[in-house]
Amino acid sequence: MDCLFCKFISGEFSVNKVFENDDMIIIRDIAPQAKNHFLLIPKVHFKYLAEMTDADANLVGRMLKTIPTLESLLELEKGYRLVINQGDDAGQTVPHLHIHILSGQKMDWNPA
Repeated sequence: MDCLFCKFISGEFSVNKVFENDDMIIIRDIAPQAKNHFLLIPKVHFKYLAEMTDADANLVGRMLKTIPTLESLLELEKGYRLVINQGDDAGQTVPHLHIHILSGQKMDWNPA
């Protein structure tokens, strides 16, 4: 498989992990859209929420439950935004489901 995030997970490409457990890794985004911009990447490969198996859905649930436990590490104390892009029109540039975690600043809601 030629997936950039799978290569991060396997260690084929070196990446500075902020957090790792059996389910996921969290890294800093290389093109931040906020003061703090992290990518939470599941260690299981699937692209879309629509492709999730029941096991994948449980994994995503565990990932979401982990985020608030990392409040200090990710500087989430004043709030944060989660974004999951699904498909090209939404801006999904890597075909591996991942969750953007944005924090560290006041964010306005400005839908296009």
